[in-house]
Amino acid sequence: MITITEIQKNLREAINTSNLSKKEIAKKLGVNPSTISFYLHHDKFPSIETFANLCKILDVSADDILCLND
Repeated sequence: MITITEIQKNLREAINTSNLSKKEIAKKLGVNPSTISFYLHHDKFPSIETFANLCKILDVSADDILCLND
């Protein structure tokens, strides 16, 4: 079973390897920087549109973030 904890871990790794700050990512998404922290540390997940844009910004596959390649 895939858990939100696993998804958050993959998202954190993608952000860390992106060479972008959370503030820069938030600006590109048009959200408050604290929203990015919520995605990483709380049970809040972005809308499908925001998630797709986040994957594009981070240059990562949604399948990788959602643990669908295992």
